[in-house]
Amino acid sequence: MKRRAHACVLAGAALLAGASLVFAQQEEERAFRVCADPNNLPFSARDGSGFENKIAALIAADLGKETEYAWRPQRRAFIRNTLKTGTCDVIMGVPASLDMLATTRPYYRSTYVFVYRTDRGYGTLSSIRDPRLKDLSVGVQLIGDDGHNSPPAHALSEQGIIANLVGYTVYGDYREPNPPARIVDAVANGTVDVAAVWGPLAGYFARRAPVPLAVTPITDTASFKPLRFQYDIAVGVRKGDPLKARIDDALARHRDDISRLLDEYGVPRVAGDDTDTRDAD
Repeated sequence: MKRRAHACVLAGAALLAGASLVFAQQEEERAFRVCADPNNLPFSARDGSGFENKIAALIAADLGKETEYAWRPQRRAFIRNTLKTGTCDVIMGVPASLDMLATTRPYYRSTYVFVYRTDRGYGTLSSIRDPRLKDLSVGVQLIGDDGHNSPPAHALSEQGIIANLVGYTVYGDYREPNPPARIVDAVANGTVDVAAVWGPLAGYFARRAPVPLAVTPITDTASFKPLRFQYDIAVGVRKGDPLKARIDDALARHRDDISRLLDEYGVPRVAGDDTDTRDAD
């Protein structure tokens, strides 16, 4: 019996080792397979013009791979219907704290910002507690098909600023190019006075607006915890995938290249946690 049990243990170990070897060989042979939205600038686009496309290309080249895309609109269940089904191996631009994936080292940290026209005479508008927000029309992002609110929308609502909020879904009308950009367009054309927007989206489209727009990180947020206004952004892979360690190394090697790309796309970055100097506990 002991010999039989020992033989079973050895056989099981051999199977596990064989499976690990096959996984490693498949990972070596595969292209750098990315699932992404084909109509979601500045992050990703079918023509490869998004900054996440370009960061993915940097990583792929570092790994000696070709980039391949599986395109899908980024909607609810995006991860479950892509990475989890084996359609791809990588999703760019996910929060580093996302539990359902293994995430790499962050390659940038950004924040929600206020966007407003510089010709309106507001000076600097950055505090989520600025009393002027009670009298201005404020565009806010709605996340999800159920109209779930973004952190700035929740924080403004907690202060009784509700009637003057104007919601813009992050999905937008997918028949149009760059549907999430409508909230920035609304500031530029005067539909709203100011908008609270996720930083990378705001920075990119504010630079392309027909009128000068200011983009300022939202401050004075500590009292609204557990709401978070800043996020570390990373690459997501399946849990247990050895590709994660190789991507970590590639991100470290190309830190300066990535920083230059983010500057080129106007991505606002912040350091530290979800506080600023005025928020310090």
